[in-house]
Amino acid sequence: MRNKFDEQLELLNDDLIEMGSIVEGSINAAITALLEQNIDLAKSVIEGDRDINEKEKDIESKCLRLLLRQQPVAKDLRLVSAALKIITDMERIGDQAQDIAEITIRLQNQKYIKELVHIPEMSKESIKMLKGSIDAFVKKDLDLVVQVIQNDDKVDDLFNIIKAELVEMIVESIDHSEQAIDLLMIAKYLERIGDHSQNIAEWVYFAITGEHYVGPK
Repeated sequence: MRNKFDEQLELLNDDLIEMGSIVEGSINAAITALLEQNIDLAKSVIEGDRDINEKEKDIESKCLRLLLRQQPVAKDLRLVSAALKIITDMERIGDQAQDIAEITIRLQNQKYIKELVHIPEMSKESIKMLKGSIDAFVKKDLDLVVQVIQNDDKVDDLFNIIKAELVEMIVESIDHSEQAIDLLMIAKYLERIGDHSQNIAEWVYFAITGEHYVGPK
């Protein structure tokens, strides 16, 4: 019975890695579409959100079957419960990638009011957090959990830089306001992706320790 349970936990890890890879690809594609104003790629991100939703449902079903058919001890129960929380956050990250793609389509005939430098940096840091949080779950690595959580400060700092730049542009010229707001929303979606990745890391911490992460004292 225990061996069977361990095998199913390994399969669950594989599913989480696969879903994380799909979501990561969605973020990358959304930002590439934005930078290149590639509308076909943006549309593929929107269409691909269905795959993320289906993957969430599939993993959720497997988790529930695992809980019902096996007899998990407390640690196993925390791992499966954390997995259920993790896929919810990953699904929401997919939604944010879709939101970015929709804005890209809206901006397709516009020249950007500024060079997009910090947005791809935010994307890179957010993806780093996502990958790190999933790796931490699979490896049961508390040090990696802490790294992911601390990295959210970088994402927040980049968001504040972008916000300050765009607000200044709006003040200088009202003509910039509509696109500036769209770009600010993209930055906000990336900030939320970082927040969801931090949530994942905190659930991993709980799964490993049985305690909620409270940060350094």
